[in-house]
Amino acid sequence: MTPLVRPGLLLATVAGIVACTDPTDPTVPAELRQAQLAVTAGDGQTAAVGRQLPAALGVAVTSQAGKSLPGVVVMFAVTGGAGTIEPASTTTDSTGAAASRLTLGATPGLVTVTATVAGTDLRAALRATALAPDPDSTAAAAVYNPDWTTASHGGAAPDYGTAFPQSLVNQLEIVIAPEQWASVRANMKKLYGFDFGGDPGPPSVFPDDDPPYVPVLLRFGGKVWKKSGFRLKGASSLGASWGHGIWKLPFKLKLSEFESAYPAIKGQRFFGFKELSFSPGYLDPSLIHEKVAADLFRAGGVPAARTAFYRVSIDFGEGLKYCGVYTMVESIEDTMIKDQFGESAGNIYKPESQLTFFRATQFEKKNNKTAADYSDVQALIVALNSLSRVQNRAQWRAGLEAAFDVDHFLRWLAVSNTIVNWDSYGFLPHNYYLYHHSSDRIKWIPWDHNEALVGSPGIAGEAVVGVARRAGVTLSMNEVGIDWPLIRYLADDPVYFARYRGHLKTFVNAVFTPATTTAMLEGAHNLIAPYVLGPGGERPGYTQLSDPAAFSGSLAELLAHTERRRALVTSFVP
Repeated sequence: MTPLVRPGLLLATVAGIVACTDPTDPTVPAELRQAQLAVTAGDGQTAAVGRQLPAALGVAVTSQAGKSLPGVVVMFAVTGGAGTIEPASTTTDSTGAAASRLTLGATPGLVTVTATVAGTDLRAALRATALAPDPDSTAAAAVYNPDWTTASHGGAAPDYGTAFPQSLVNQLEIVIAPEQWASVRANMKKLYGFDFGGDPGPPSVFPDDDPPYVPVLLRFGGKVWKKSGFRLKGASSLGASWGHGIWKLPFKLKLSEFESAYPAIKGQRFFGFKELSFSPGYLDPSLIHEKVAADLFRAGGVPAARTAFYRVSIDFGEGLKYCGVYTMVESIEDTMIKDQFGESAGNIYKPESQLTFFRATQFEKKNNKTAADYSDVQALIVALNSLSRVQNRAQWRAGLEAAFDVDHFLRWLAVSNTIVNWDSYGFLPHNYYLYHHSSDRIKWIPWDHNEALVGSPGIAGEAVVGVARRAGVTLSMNEVGIDWPLIRYLADDPVYFARYRGHLKTFVNAVFTPATTTAMLEGAHNLIAPYVLGPGGERPGYTQLSDPAAFSGSLAELLAHTERRRALVTSFVP
């Protein structure tokens, strides 16, 4: 097959941002004029020095419309750290995919591989970590770690009662070796341009890459978990905390991240959970928004990740320091979907999209990464934006509902607009997942609620853009423009708008009642108060709170917020 790209052609995409080729260049095939190169497999792996990574490094070349492009020459090269790549050059197959294998060099540390399309500036970066061997790390699990049991460390079913208790605050300790913390600081300086505490201004830089995982030791309930993966996470929450020198940083744990380098921890879990996210309560003086919002979504019939409060102490190389109360959140792709939808075989996406058009780089796949198949979300976007919505509404609704669980989304919209959840679709194209159930349609899943339960949008508003709508979407949603079609087009349809109003009324009357919301808010506040205030509470430099009074007064404000929202919704749907 003749390659679709020849040396000398101009085509560019950097860090996932697509740039078009010269539209007047007749030598560039039409399907490559706005092509995309996306990482599909193998990113972020670890192995011992000198070992080949367990999985191949994979990329896919697609047109802007998502069409797979076969016959494209892709070159792989080690551009940072030590290692060898084989093959160095290959051609995309019928699905637009290309792959290569990386063998790590003898030097521990981060290794970067860059994939490029021959003769162009189209590129994508993949990262791996080479780790020094650890004594006994190839022994049996219970030899390497005497605390290892199937229930606590192995492949047992998720134990929600232990990992996600609702009536107590668990305590977790994390020990980061000095050299690992040094590598975290070096990487953060590279990503953000400043060291810890080096930029006390508002966050202005949000790098495309996530910080890499480092191996740490966990202690919980008298047991130890060795070589668990730890990495910092977040955008504004991470940038602001890092820049201000606040040790209460947002982070993730991935228990089996380093199993390739340390075979003794293969399949390691935390009571059945492989991945866990820790929210520090950034911009939340109550420290309970993340938990209560998720509880309200589930109570309103919208599946959402389970949460629990944790007291977290971290040793950054100078002894354990109490970093305050976190909300631990289960991973959507790890356990949440299987637990609440009954299976997890279908595609799971974490988009950064307004759903006005399809671009593969805006739909991060969390599973099934080797298959460059986005046909399900493409079908959703085509059906949503079809002109039949103005020509034949019944036909448009039928087409949309064949691809997407519309009623489920309307239920989410009703709960979201009631409690006020501004940091999501309708203002910013993030903080949601899409899951294609194997025997059903695509489902909407909410995510990241630390800034929910804030703001007071009314029943109607003026059409605005940008931060002017930061307070949230109004109940009528009249101000939302066509740049948010999943809200605008559904709100414009009389059938869907009537369903949305019905969900509002049901939620307020059945779930968002004074008794329920008061019990949720007071229960969460009282549960964590002893670990936020007083002798056992959070301390300056290790807290996201501006002062203790902010936490003390937060409960009354949340109770007032729910009462205002309840009265407003009741006036809109009496």
